[in-house]
Amino acid sequence: MVDAAVAEQFLNDNPEFAKQYYDATFRPKVILDLLGSGRKMVLDVKKFHDLTAVEESEIMFDFVRDLQDNVQMEKTVFNIMKHLSFLIQAEHLSLFMYRQRNGTAELATRLFNVHKDATLEECLVPPDSEIVYPLDMGILGHVATTKKMLNVPDVKENPHFSDFVDSLMDYETKNILAHPIMNGKDMVAIMMVINKMGAPHFDAKDEQILIKYLNFANLILRVFHLSYLHNCETRKGQVLLWSASKVFEELTDIERQFHKALYTVRAFVNCDRFSVGLLDMTKTKEFFDLWPILMGEVAAYSGPKTPDGREINFYKVIDYILHGKEDIKVIPTPPADHWALISGLPTYVAETGLICNIMNATEEDMFAFQKEPLDSSGWTIKNVLCMPIVNKKEEIVGVATFYNRKDGKVFDDMDETLMEALTQFLGWSVLNPDTYDKMNKLENRKDIFQDMVLYHVKCRKDEIQDVLNTRERWGKEPDECEEEELQEILTEVLPNSKKAEIMEFHFYDFHHTELDLVKCAVKMYYDLKVVDKFHIPREALVRFIYSLSKGYRRITYHNWRHGFNVGQTMFSLLMTGDLKRYFTDLESMAMVTAGFCHDLDHRGTNNLYQMKSGNPLAKLHGTSIMERHHLEFGKTLLKDESLNIYQNLNRRQHDHVIHLMDIAIIATDLALYFKKRTMFQKIVDQSKTYKDWNDWTKYMQLETTRKEIVMAMMMTACDLSAIAKPWEIQSKVAMAVAAEFWEQGDLEKTVLEQTPIPMMDRTKSDQLPKLQCGFIDFVCTFVYQEFSRFHPQITPMLERLLFNHSQWNIRKEEMEIRLGIKDKGKAAPAAQVTFCYDTGKSVTSSGVVIKVITGTTSSRSQPPWTTTTTGGAETHPNTPQTRRDHKDTNYIPIGRNLN
Repeated sequence: MVDAAVAEQFLNDNPEFAKQYYDATFRPKVILDLLGSGRKMVLDVKKFHDLTAVEESEIMFDFVRDLQDNVQMEKTVFNIMKHLSFLIQAEHLSLFMYRQRNGTAELATRLFNVHKDATLEECLVPPDSEIVYPLDMGILGHVATTKKMLNVPDVKENPHFSDFVDSLMDYETKNILAHPIMNGKDMVAIMMVINKMGAPHFDAKDEQILIKYLNFANLILRVFHLSYLHNCETRKGQVLLWSASKVFEELTDIERQFHKALYTVRAFVNCDRFSVGLLDMTKTKEFFDLWPILMGEVAAYSGPKTPDGREINFYKVIDYILHGKEDIKVIPTPPADHWALISGLPTYVAETGLICNIMNATEEDMFAFQKEPLDSSGWTIKNVLCMPIVNKKEEIVGVATFYNRKDGKVFDDMDETLMEALTQFLGWSVLNPDTYDKMNKLENRKDIFQDMVLYHVKCRKDEIQDVLNTRERWGKEPDECEEEELQEILTEVLPNSKKAEIMEFHFYDFHHTELDLVKCAVKMYYDLKVVDKFHIPREALVRFIYSLSKGYRRITYHNWRHGFNVGQTMFSLLMTGDLKRYFTDLESMAMVTAGFCHDLDHRGTNNLYQMKSGNPLAKLHGTSIMERHHLEFGKTLLKDESLNIYQNLNRRQHDHVIHLMDIAIIATDLALYFKKRTMFQKIVDQSKTYKDWNDWTKYMQLETTRKEIVMAMMMTACDLSAIAKPWEIQSKVAMAVAAEFWEQGDLEKTVLEQTPIPMMDRTKSDQLPKLQCGFIDFVCTFVYQEFSRFHPQITPMLERLLFNHSQWNIRKEEMEIRLGIKDKGKAAPAAQVTFCYDTGKSVTSSGVVIKVITGTTSSRSQPPWTTTTTGGAETHPNTPQTRRDHKDTNYIPIGRNLN
């Protein structure tokens, strides 16, 4: 037997043999035991002491075991930091993670005040307790900027030192050893060692130990960083892939598009909750909404605006709840105090277009409203990431706000990148519904224009010869003639203004043919003295007016005769009513033209019917449907070079007349009448405060808004002017309007299968006098009363209106007596009006006789309405076999087709 001493001596004398024997016999088992997961390190760390080679090896293997067993970065790095605290004999170590928020780099505590006896729980910093250093502050910021290790023997002598943490923790830092942890050229974290124990400061040996053991921490942090980047890129890919699949499923509506995409990617956004606020895209107000502001009646909007100048108005908020039980809440027209908006953060982002990343919402003033949980689950806002949704035009269409990252940490630059990619993709995808909307509008516009082309035709070459008979006179076409030659013909064929009475308020068209009205309309431009002043080509003027006469459909009331009468009334208000004193010649021309164009291509049905019937016009124009169509049709005619009476105006003049036509024609929508009447009344009141009429005129000539309001009210007065004609004229026009109403009522019954309102129900025609009185009281009286007060020259219109009201009131009372309404207090059965053309009377089914005034009228003015019963058979008054017998009969209505 060889004793132990001899064996030990032999191994000492033969080290190579000893190594070979150890490697072959014991090494595998020793290494296996050291790496075993159940092994605990045997090292006394109660007191600082120099380590033996075996103890240091034990620490190394402990690090390796951690790498093998733990995937949690914080736990592994914490173990390294504990050992480093013992090895370097330091009071504390802290780990600061590098990140970016809001585009600014910063360092935030992840592990703080680690020492040899510390536990992970007491050193792991929760997100709401982080200490954050910007890169321009303290020794940490300096190390992050230089990316080099720094040993500070005495912090008081270092200009970069900041005592921010010392004052916060009531602690004294004496010396610091800080080392950056890099991933290539990218900063990952900084390890900071504080206060050397047993020595005045850290020395070169401490630096070597730190660098040596930081290799493990560096490896762990790099793996963690790469894993996190991989995870973020994977999430980004999934978010974009899934959102793209849903975005292209929905092309019709931006709200549905956003909702589908955001709901699909909810699992990848890594937050408790997120909301999307959609912004109103309206950039300019309608003129009728601007007037109250310009008149000082409503305060101008003074709140924040988007970078492109839109008022910030969230018309809808969609709230996605991902914590607990998933839910989606859609809030249309959210109130200002809604929890998603009350902080003002979405408004701020919409105003600035910036990304806002807030790490501790409870400490921010804008979240001071959060006094208690925001819902029954006890959920509160901890950290917030808010960013704009921007479309291809760089317009902010909405704001997305993400609340509380699921792992409890704050949103970092990778979250910002991911969410920005999502919102950017959503913003760009807005192009899809925009394009779809444009295509849809183009399709509707195409249908409308096809209908226009089929029905409306420009003035033909043979038709213009009815006015400009150049073939007979000069033996050539109008476009081959000089202006002087055309003027010579017009001087002969145009009527005398006084004889035709085109300047009179009581003008009526019954004794004029449609061609006569075309000539009268041309004559008005000469009386306005605008033909030569603005170089209007004679041929273009005649063609334009003739085309307007053809642009009106041959319907009962809203035909060319009505269009001419409105233009003529505008002309008489300017000339006879002396309102032209406020307007330039250019503006007067635009106003008269707007009067002629105001009901182009009217279909005999109102705006509500267009909506109910699903007419393409209703889809193309959201409000003032028919008025916008009349306006567009008029502009379409003016775009044709052969019809463009504005072709010689300069750009500024042309834009001005088109602007005035826009206002004037849209203002004929009676739905807007009540918005402007109070403003007009105030202008009239203001005029009475001026003693000198010339001063008032000069003032008004410079007041653009007031002039526009007066012009708009003039258009209303012109459109209703039939109600202020002499009784023998008004009574005839009233029946034409009533007949057109009844025709719409018939359509509502047959096409829409709906019951029309009494005004449009021919079975309730006995209520016509009552309806006329109500219309005059409710709508008309104010218009002409205020205009008479404004300009006494217009008083004849008011006087005739009041006389007509008295006449209708007499007939209303007679009807009520005959039907027993006054005595019995209830309505009698509805009566059907039947017109007897041979007697000049109309007889209701209840036996009431209404006299129909007769006179001479052209065949075009006789409207095709109601029927004549002869021996049980119905015939139409405008059919060839009956027209000859009743050519001198005229018919009647109200003043305006109410929308």
